[in-house]
Amino acid sequence: MAIKVLIKRKIKEGHLRDASKLLIKARYGAMEQNGYISSETLSSLDDPNKILVISMWQKIEDWQGWKNSPVRQANEAEFEKLLNAPTEYETFELGLPFG
Repeated sequence: MAIKVLIKRKIKEGHLRDASKLLIKARYGAMEQNGYISSETLSSLDDPNKILVISMWQKIEDWQGWKNSPVRQANEAEFEKLLNAPTEYETFELGLPFG
């Protein structure tokens, strides 16, 4: 079953352009991964430095494979330099889990 991953980041003031470059790099990398479906990037109207990426994957294992890949880990290490707080992740399955 398809899943969606919410990735929340709080970017340091003055670093949105650098963060945008890393987001684009991450998206291109994800697009090459098995199970990737789509993603979108949102910025908060209340705080433009608060960024939410919602990505969709065919299954949780596909996301976990990308999340733990060396390519993504290197990109995330660059991201950490631009953040005010650790990146937050939430995963959701489409639909309700009726037995």
